[in-house]
Amino acid sequence: MALAATFSCRSILPTQYEYDEEINLSLDGSATMFVNGSVPALIALRAVPLDPSPAAPLNHQALSQFFTSSGVHVARIGTSRRNGRRFVHLRLEVSDVRRLHETRAFSWERIALAHAGDQYVYTETVGAPDGAVLPKADWTGNEVVAFRLHLPARIRYHNAPTRRVERGNILEWEQSLADRLKGEPVHIEARMDQESILYSTLTLFGLMALLVAMTFTVIVWWVVRKGRRQAALEH
Repeated sequence: MALAATFSCRSILPTQYEYDEEINLSLDGSATMFVNGSVPALIALRAVPLDPSPAAPLNHQALSQFFTSSGVHVARIGTSRRNGRRFVHLRLEVSDVRRLHETRAFSWERIALAHAGDQYVYTETVGAPDGAVLPKADWTGNEVVAFRLHLPARIRYHNAPTRRVERGNILEWEQSLADRLKGEPVHIEARMDQESILYSTLTLFGLMALLVAMTFTVIVWWVVRKGRRQAALEH
């Protein structure tokens, strides 16, 4: 019973990622991007110029300068602590994800978004990291990284290892931190409709509103016509 309870708790507890990226994509290629990672992971994976000491204050200016570039704006910087390490939480506004590889912060990514028949095809390859592993990173070897893709249209195909589409049309690709540090590539592919879910919802809502308005008009016309007939009969 105790063993079963242990496995049950493990299945309920969420994975704690050492580094993760999420791209909230629009069909025109623009995106809101979320980057979360420990300071040691940011240094080792992206060569972010930060002080690795757990007691050191976070250099917000260095972070902002590193991630800001033509087409990338830092909208928010947050911090937290876990397992004795400081974690950084970034929200970025990206004008075109297809040009992210031109930036210093995301030079390891190659992204394409193009038409293919009646669908959009999104592909992404994450290559080798740019930094160096810190000698006192205090990692156990069980750390995990993740890359997530939040798509705006109905998904027709994807190669996410979980084979699941999470709530909110989100796909996820996980990798061990050890493999990420070795530069094992991550290959991402997804195909979706050319019409956004929001646009489809608004169109459906508009059609329903039009149908309701037409039905109401017909009912009013019928009531008025019936009233006129009754008035004519009474006279």
